[in-house]
Amino acid sequence: MTSTPLHRPRTVLAMDPPVHAALFDQAALDRLAALADTDPTLVVRDFADPAVAGPLAEAEALLTGWGCPPLTPEVLARMPRLRTVIHVAGSVKHHVTDACWERGITVASAAAANAVPVAEYTLAAILFSGKRVLHAAHAYREKRTRVNVLEVIGSGGNHRHTVGVVGASRIGRRVVELLRPYDMRVLLHDPYVDEDRVRALGAHPASLDVLAARSDTVTIHAPELPETYHLFDRRRLALLRDGTTVINTARGSLVDSAALTEELVSGRLNAVLDVTDPEILPPDSPLYDLPNVLLTPHIAGSLGNELGRMTHAALDELERYASGLPYADPVRPEQLTRSA
Repeated sequence: MTSTPLHRPRTVLAMDPPVHAALFDQAALDRLAALADTDPTLVVRDFADPAVAGPLAEAEALLTGWGCPPLTPEVLARMPRLRTVIHVAGSVKHHVTDACWERGITVASAAAANAVPVAEYTLAAILFSGKRVLHAAHAYREKRTRVNVLEVIGSGGNHRHTVGVVGASRIGRRVVELLRPYDMRVLLHDPYVDEDRVRALGAHPASLDVLAARSDTVTIHAPELPETYHLFDRRRLALLRDGTTVINTARGSLVDSAALTEELVSGRLNAVLDVTDPEILPPDSPLYDLPNVLLTPHIAGSLGNELGRMTHAALDELERYASGLPYADPVRPEQLTRSA
């Protein structure tokens, strides 16, 4: 953004202090100071704290992050001048309540920026799973000598590999885009996207059962909703062909953990899991040690130097607000019923 702001809105930061330290380096703090009337040292974690009553009463904009408490009616009553909330992360469901929409408060987020590393993680997982890297690495570690790679890889490989993408979310669409240069067939299922739109995205439309039955790799990018609970239950997991890899970077509850564990222990399926249900598996879970499973501790989203992308995406939105322009990535209440 390079527009000239019409004014510098009084802005308060609300998030966990360690999150603030990770998100805002000096360059980001300098940009924030140029865009807004703010105290960069004030980071609100408790809206009921009497020490922050004054700044909250004057706040026109909230810049929120992980750890921001819910914006309940009681909280909003302390911020009579609040007009907008800009979230320096993805989902706003944890803190934006119906009271915000009833007050006419506008909301934006950096969800599009956060989708980028998740899609990149997924692409890497697809390519590695197709090449059966986990199996080869395990065999090499066990033998500690020459491995018959033709035997280990078997019919694996990424040539004409079929990838089933579940959910045309920001992340799902980005995954489809990243797969375009590869010689792969991409199936896409999303009940809210019609077939013409799926084809325009560069994928082939498929029902969820057909996608499960025809894919070499299934990657899940659907939101956590009542209707997506155990989307991949025992029946649907049974539709997957022997050797299929399940990738989950969405939410653990979308997969029946007990049923998936049985399939993985048997060796029939493979998995790359960045999320599980429960979020942290018990210490005795067999998934930690299986050679056909890669577990990662919820790292697919923005971390490290990727956080800066989210911060500046949020500051772009703050600049648009200050310049009287519409948000590039607004959050609308009707979207929240079918988004993460």
